[in-house]
Amino acid sequence: MTGWRRMRCQARSWQTARREWKADLARWKAEHERFKAAARAARKRGETPAVSDPGPPPTGFALLPWLLMGMGAFANLLQGRTPNPLIGGLGLFAFNSLYIYVTFRSFDRAKREEPRTRVALLLMGLLTTGLALGYGGNWLMFFPLLGLAAGAALRGPWLGRSGILLAVYAAALSGAHGGWSDATNIGYATFLSTMVTAAILGLAEAVRELRAAREELARRAVEKERLRFSRDLHDLLGHTLSVIVVKSEAARRLAPRDMDAALGQITDIESVGRQALTEIREAVTGYREGSLATELDRARSALTAAGVEPVVRRSGTPLAPQPEALLGWVVREAVTNVIRHSDAGRCEIAVTGAAERVRLTVTDDGSGTPVSRPAPGIGGTGLTGLTERLAAAGGSLTAGPAPRGGFTVTAELPLPAGEPAAAGVTAPDPS
Repeated sequence: MTGWRRMRCQARSWQTARREWKADLARWKAEHERFKAAARAARKRGETPAVSDPGPPPTGFALLPWLLMGMGAFANLLQGRTPNPLIGGLGLFAFNSLYIYVTFRSFDRAKREEPRTRVALLLMGLLTTGLALGYGGNWLMFFPLLGLAAGAALRGPWLGRSGILLAVYAAALSGAHGGWSDATNIGYATFLSTMVTAAILGLAEAVRELRAAREELARRAVEKERLRFSRDLHDLLGHTLSVIVVKSEAARRLAPRDMDAALGQITDIESVGRQALTEIREAVTGYREGSLATELDRARSALTAAGVEPVVRRSGTPLAPQPEALLGWVVREAVTNVIRHSDAGRCEIAVTGAAERVRLTVTDDGSGTPVSRPAPGIGGTGLTGLTERLAAAGGSLTAGPAPRGGFTVTAELPLPAGEPAAAGVTAPDPS
């Protein structure tokens, strides 16, 4: 009954392995169809397919044909040339069962590193030793099969030592039971099967991991570009729409008593709208470079239209394009928040250059209530997006209530290598 139960357990393990193999094969077929569709689309565009077909996933079935190396021992059993054929038959069945168990578990890293896999491999070694010492001859071919299983299961820093020790052990037992010619052949075949199997399977696993890593990097690049695009659109449209709303309100207030002033505001609205269309097109193509001077001029106009007194001070030499663009985004977002949330009457914008860093400060005299921020964990809008932009360039952004009331946004950026040192402080340019 115990033997019958073992056979039933082995049959169930084979069925489980077969189901896993079918699932892997189904996944490979779906992936294969996806690669074929991508290759056809690339060829239609006149391009070379960027990714080749990875082929079917390796499984334990790839190592099953090597069991034919034990056909000599099986033939000896059938021909009656093996003493105690019952013990030999049980040994052959047990070895094949352990071989299938170890090889199928070796294609799953988690299962390969479990203690039960190492125990099964050890039992294979003991069983191979017993069969080799008891029968010799064709039964010595179980050592190369043991090397195949060891190469599939033992991948890592101990593989080389394990392969050499197993080959020497197999050669020693073969030499003790037969001649030294058999010892050399069996030892060499055992070492070769161990190392080649480990090399091929390790290389196949590394290729698949690299392919998965490349796909993950591509996916992250797409997500990063999507985040950049959404951040640009927020910063562009948020500021532009705020300016349009403020100037529209100003035009509505001025229309009953000063039509010329109202028409001036409407003209500004048209100019802002046209500029916004241009910037959105540039943002879509990814070539937009902001200008700090332009953003400061727009900030003056927007603050004045909103009834906020602008005071702009700038010192230092002109900046490189990247710091100019980043600080322009900060001015745009901070001024938009002043107009929307602060209820301020005065806003000071100061740009101060130093030998290695440049600082931008936007301070208002409003209520000091923090501007609205995105929910935690959500990036790409408002001050969170600006913080990410500046951090990527080695800078920082702080925002909070000012000590004397109001709200302050401070941005600092390192100057690129080769940036000229700041000149003396220029005269304030209040507006």
